[in-house]
Amino acid sequence: MASYNRIILMGNLTRDPQLSYTANNLAVAEFGLAVNHKRKGPDGQLKDEPMFIDCKVFDKKAETFTQYMAKGRPVLIEGRLELRQWQTPEGQKRSKHSVIVDNFQFVGAADRSEGGPAAPSGPRPAQHTAPSQADAVPNYDAPEPAGPEDDIPF
Repeated sequence: MASYNRIILMGNLTRDPQLSYTANNLAVAEFGLAVNHKRKGPDGQLKDEPMFIDCKVFDKKAETFTQYMAKGRPVLIEGRLELRQWQTPEGQKRSKHSVIVDNFQFVGAADRSEGGPAAPSGPRPAQHTAPSQADAVPNYDAPEPAGPEDDIPF
């Protein structure tokens, strides 16, 4: 029987990640993710239908995630679905899907005005400075510029 269990979601955190450690000292970060789906309502207007998903990330990734993420920040996650099942004290069976995060990508620019931790930004753009003597070294691998147009044989 073939099977494949992968999920990719992008949304905003519904709460700050909660970092804890297992008895074996494995880091676990739990957080909620809100993902919107647009659909037309009975009146023909587009409406957002939010979906709220519980997520877990483990080990060093959990510590990194907790360090840089906070409620409201956007993130792209990739992982697998997990089904948890339990029985209430009243005897009712319950179940819930959650996502076990394997990889994540911070989305959007760092906004330090909210007071929370800033999402890491990508590489800084190169600063433009005056050319130095080292910049004057010719590039011998570059093709030679074409000669005057009258040298073209046709």
